Amino acid sequence: MTTSPLLELPGAVEADGVDAGVAAHYGSFHGEQRALESGAGFVDLSHRDVLRVTGPDRLGWLHSLTTQAFEGLQPGVWTTALVLSPQGHVEHAFTGVDDGEACTAHTEPGAGAALVEFLDRMRFMMRVEVSLVDDLAVVGLPGGGFELVDRAALPAYAEAHGPAAGIWAEEALRIARGEPRLGLDTDHRTIPNEVGWLGSAVHLDKGCYRGQETVARVHNLGRPPRRLTLLHLDGTENALPAVGADVLAGDRVVGRVGSSARHHELGPIALALLKRNTPVDAPLVVDGIAAGQEVVVDPEVGLHVRATLR
Repeated sequence: MTTSPLLELPGAVEADGVDAGVAAHYGSFHGEQRALESGAGFVDLSHRDVLRVTGPDRLGWLHSLTTQAFEGLQPGVWTTALVLSPQGHVEHAFTGVDDGEACTAHTEPGAGAALVEFLDRMRFMMRVEVSLVDDLAVVGLPGGGFELVDRAALPAYAEAHGPAAGIWAEEALRIARGEPRLGLDTDHRTIPNEVGWLGSAVHLDKGCYRGQETVARVHNLGRPPRRLTLLHLDGTENALPAVGADVLAGDRVVGRVGSSARHHELGPIALALLKRNTPVDAPLVVDGIAAGQEVVVDPEVGLHVRATLR
């Protein structure tokens, strides 16, 4: 694990778990949320793994392997892509940008080596090279964008583009936007249709890729097995649920909770994957905390329906 030099900034408190190595906050995670919402500052995401794909065949090759359309991708345009299993389950997720010579992408902390290993196995006779890089760091921009900077220049970047915000602020705003995070809000059975990745990470009009049949079938017929929902948690307990905790409707387990945070306006919130047939107005309990629902993915989502619930 690489520790960010920005942990030396005044007030920095290090995050734990998968986000160890960067700051959870710099003294006021609510204030940091407000700053990001106003368009100011940045988030240190330098703990995320960065990989680079080079070679003249890189865009067509990534196009054939992933859910996203890379052919014709213009330099400087960020895009998100998934790698699926043959059954359509999400195995990898990454967000990257091409500069005309190489495609540089970032993925979850600790997930880069497995992604590079998979891509390297799939090179065959293609003119591509794949590698992890350690000289670049990811920073998050207000509104959910990203930038890649030289890792050694992070302190200078912070001085020029501050104020710095911690990962807790970023997580609260991400959860409020209903954006899932691989490994926290997904599990080994997750298909893109369940978590709102159609459109943002899945191009519905491109050619074949591994797992496409599942995505297309559920999109055409609708009704994915589960649906992502935003939970508004009862704040009286002053606690957040554990990742993976059961979500209950009465005495029946109807899903699992993923990431959670304290939002400066909404209070405690979380993302959860629920069984599709769970009523959208059903009161829920997770880790002993009462929760109400705000729909992120329509339980009837598909080509035949237009979401109207949010």
